[in-house]
Parts: sequence; C-alpha cells; structure tokens
Amino acid sequence: MTRELGVGILGCGNISATYFSLAPLFRGLKVLACADINPAAATARAEQYGVTAQSVDELLQNDELDVIVNLTIPGAHYEMSKRILEAGKHVYSEKPLVLSVDEGKELGRIAAEKRLSVGCAPDTFLGGAHQRARKYIDEGGIGRVTSGTCHVMSPGMEMWHPNPDFFFLPGGGPVLDLGPYYIANLINLIGPVKQVAALTSMANETRTITSEPRRGEIIPVKTPTNIHALLEFQSGATISLSASWDVWAHRHSNMELYGTEGTLFVPDPNFFGGKVEAAGRDGKTSELDSQDHPFGKPNQGERANYRTAGLADMAVALIEGRDARCSLARALHGVDVMAAILKSGETGAFVPLSTTCSQPAALDAEAARALLR
Repeated sequence: MTRELGVGILGCGNISATYFSLAPLFRGLKVLACADINPAAATARAEQYGVTAQSVDELLQNDELDVIVNLTIPGAHYEMSKRILEAGKHVYSEKPLVLSVDEGKELGRIAAEKRLSVGCAPDTFLGGAHQRARKYIDEGGIGRVTSGTCHVMSPGMEMWHPNPDFFFLPGGGPVLDLGPYYIANLINLIGPVKQVAALTSMANETRTITSEPRRGEIIPVKTPTNIHALLEFQSGATISLSASWDVWAHRHSNMELYGTEGTLFVPDPNFFGGKVEAAGRDGKTSELDSQDHPFGKPNQGERANYRTAGLADMAVALIEGRDARCSLARALHGVDVMAAILKSGETGAFVPLSTTCSQPAALDAEAARALLR
C-alpha cells in the first residue's frame, strides 16, 4: 500500500468516539475533519481529536477527503450516503446501510456510475474469535453446517442510552439495530440467505427512559421489539434468530452452529473476541486456540475492540483494487434479510430474498496484521 485515504466523519454522536479513537490503529486511514447538524457536537469532537470541524456542506466539498464515514441516525443513512456519493466521495456507513433494498440498490447504481465504493459496518465478524470459527468451519471441523440458533435479547436500550428514542421508531428495533452483527457473521460463516419467516410483537406501546439525563421520560414504541425468525440459507442450513428488547434475563448462548460432525459455539458477534468452543460426535466440548489473531487480543481492558477494521480493509481494498470484506453487496443482503424478517412478521408468510452475495474472504492473522500500523 502506498498512500493513506483522507477520512471525514459525518455525525458526532456516541459512536463517533469509537471511530476517532480506533482509526489511528490502522494503516491507510487519516481522519482529517468532522461535521454534524449540531455544530457544537462537531466542534467538541474536533477539539478532542485534533481534526477540523466543518459544516455538512463543507465536509462534502472538502477536497482532502477520499471517504466519508456516515454516522447519522439510521433513517438518514440513505439520504446522506447518497449525498456523499454525489459529492464524489467513497462512503463507509454505520449499520444498517439503508432501510430498504431499493435504497441500497440506488446507492449501488450511483456508486457504479461514479466509480466509487460503498462499505458498511458491522465489521466485528473480522474479529479473532469469528475468524477462528470461520477457519474451523472451512476446514470441516463440524462437517456441513445444517442448523443453528442465535439469541440477542435484553430489557432494552432506554436503560443506558442518553437519547434512545430512535431505537423504538421505524428503522430501529432489535433486528435492525443488533441483527446486523448476527446476520453479517452468519454470512461470514455460512454464506447468503435464501428465505425467511418470522413472528414479531412488542410488549409495550411506550417505554420509560431510565438513563440520564432524561430519566423518567416516556417515549413511543412504533416498531416490533420482540422477533423470532427462521432463516433458510442457500447452503440448506436453517438457523433460528431471536432478537428482543422485552427479555429481562435468559440462559441462551449467543450463537450455536450444528453440523454433521459436531457443534460450534460462537461468542457474541457484537464483539471481536471471545471464547470459541467446539464439540465432536462424542459430545465433549473444548476451547479452540486463538491462533494469535491480532483482532482477538484485548485492547480495552479485557475486551478486544477493533471497530474501524472494516473501514481500514475498505481503504486497502480501494488502494489494491480488490473486494472489500464489508462490501455494499453483503451489507445490502443483510438489509434484505432484516427487511424480509419484518415483512414476514407483518404478513405471516415466508419471504424470499431478492438479493444474494458471496462470503467475504477470510481474514487470517497475517492479513489482519497487515491492516494495522
């Protein structure tokens, strides 16, 4: 790799601190500027991280920037990513990419026309734990994957987020907010989805914020908060996915994959690290070695956090002329899966997928180290 890409950050809320603080870990990236519809938020982040605060229009017109990271709220992702592309810059978006397949296809059309790239989080499937699981599957460790279960369930986001309103509006909910981590990892481990079915509901029509500074405020719920989905993959595997913000406690593991020769226990796809365990036909479970993958090593206390790895991989892919692992095609397929789940919940019918994608290239330890400075 011969150069760095100038990076601008659009949206200076909670998640922006992650990108600002972790981007310096990676080659190919140099964060230069930021913007927010609230100028004070942009100024605060700029002063904190030593970059330039700009208006949204100034950021879009900044000739020093090659790629803009779209960290706006989900409902604004399509509009802002479209504007970024039309300004002649590559886009890397926080999840979800968009809220409909048609919006994603339109971004793809514009990007192709302008010879630009679109990437999208989550990138946690690039973590050491999930790449170890991928290697074990690729090597036939559990044979052919036939089925599995995924669970991401909690009491909700109003317990900790300072402004949780958007989580409970269309474009939010546990499937669109947390589902991307699970679906992206399933695509990484198994491949694309063929069709889905789901049952959806909500426990309450309002929620009470218990976090500061808005403790006690009541907010409306306008999207399902309890989803139980069945995913059939093109490989023939069938996976159940339960995503809920109406559960106070449970004992389900995050992800289990069952194969013709054994079982694989995969840690939370919301994180890069964790314990990967496997069992063979004898039913005896053992932990798989980490194989020294750099994205599995704790770097924030006991946690491995390498968010921005997907952006770094996209930057190197642009420079080297290869496919990015967090590509538009895979992100759009994830959106298709999530939209189909919600549609099935409304209609009570199986919903076939209208998109497909390939599995991303595996990211072994050597390839991961090459992304780091």
